[in-house]
Amino acid sequence: MHLSTVNHRIPLSDGNSIPIIGLGTYSEPISTPKATCATSVKIAIDTGYRHIDGAYIYQNEHEVGEAIREKIAQGKVRREDIFYCGKLWATHLDPERVRPALEKTLKNLQLDYVDLYIIEIPMAFKPGDDVYPRDENGKWLYHKSDLCATWEALEACKDAGLVKSLGVSNFNHRQLELILDKPGLKYKPVSNQVECHPYFTQPKLLKFCQKHDIVIVAYSPLGTCRDPSWVNVSVPPLLKDPFLNTLGKKYNKTVAQIVLRFNIQRGVVVIPKSFNPERIKENFQIFDFSFTEEEMKDIEALNKNIRYVELLM
Repeated sequence: MHLSTVNHRIPLSDGNSIPIIGLGTYSEPISTPKATCATSVKIAIDTGYRHIDGAYIYQNEHEVGEAIREKIAQGKVRREDIFYCGKLWATHLDPERVRPALEKTLKNLQLDYVDLYIIEIPMAFKPGDDVYPRDENGKWLYHKSDLCATWEALEACKDAGLVKSLGVSNFNHRQLELILDKPGLKYKPVSNQVECHPYFTQPKLLKFCQKHDIVIVAYSPLGTCRDPSWVNVSVPPLLKDPFLNTLGKKYNKTVAQIVLRFNIQRGVVVIPKSFNPERIKENFQIFDFSFTEEEMKDIEALNKNIRYVELLM
């Protein structure tokens, strides 16, 4: 399949399609200046991005929606050109909380539907409005969940026209099988969003997902920041890797572009997060070169099977 800046959608198993590169919008709500996210989304759309990855817990969906609506009003894009992914957070996995959570996202965005809605993590926290519920000793307050019941509630949201496609995030193959083998399954997951990059290539999970027509969406595709509060800083920075830098020189590309190209060349969707206008533009310039089979194998050989993002919950 020939991918280009203009045409870079790949098919999903439900008949819809997903742009193979998107803009990640995660940010620290307290430290990120107001309108930063909205400005970045507008720059991304002007650059050619059509896929925006967001979440209710990022607390900036209203900015994302504002940017999308502004670009639609300008005639730059139509609603159907934009692919927005929202996420169901762990405090809303009880079936009766699923639709209200999605409706909150739609209200924040001021849009009629989202293109993809995913279960953010396969475990539940104590239901409620406290996003990170802990006890007096700082321990997480978990909650018993039934992922199959959650999935049925999501299927009802799709039937109601609130979402086009359904997926998951941070699921391993056993958790995926739980959904895939569910009696009376109406819609299977079209995607699984996980950490994926040359130091964590996810070969087994990728093979399993490909077998079941589930697209892998790579978060932290460039590695991630070096914040020790949630990042495994014992892993060397991905973008300093000597071999990747050598490839960058060969192709006259940034190391970030090399890393992103690696994933899209193997059918993995990438959602690099950046609020830097130049990097947003640079990250999108990955369709004018490709690696040889040998180079792809050499990049795969960098795998350390270690995560940057530590799911310590």
